[in-house]
Amino acid sequence: MESERFKVGIAKRRKVLGDGYVNGAQKRASALATELTKPFQELVTESVWGHIWSRPGLDDRTRNLINVALMVSMNRPNELRLYIKARRNTGATIEEIAEVILHTSVYCGVPAALEAFKEFDQVLAEEEAGRA
Repeated sequence: MESERFKVGIAKRRKVLGDGYVNGAQKRASALATELTKPFQELVTESVWGHIWSRPGLDDRTRNLINVALMVSMNRPNELRLYIKARRNTGATIEEIAEVILHTSVYCGVPAALEAFKEFDQVLAEEEAGRA
């Protein structure tokens, strides 16, 4: 049985990441889920999306931009791509994403920002080609 926090989390996740991504992620998670990993999926949905992303203190655009910076700092290219794409649903602009990546260069290092800009350019090229 899904908790109320889980339902709130799924709704927020869909709003930020889009139905296509969430449906695919749920399908992949279901295929890999075990009794040991299912609690982790519930934790992420309830805590990350149902609690943190659903708090009133920051809007989705701001949280999205924060996550871009965090993914650069932790060298998480797959998640970085996800939040670059999420800008379409959160109201963050291409220019703001670029500024955040530039900003990270002095705090996280030029190599981290260089890799992030490569991912950024690739996402934009894929979107322009209609593949994302």
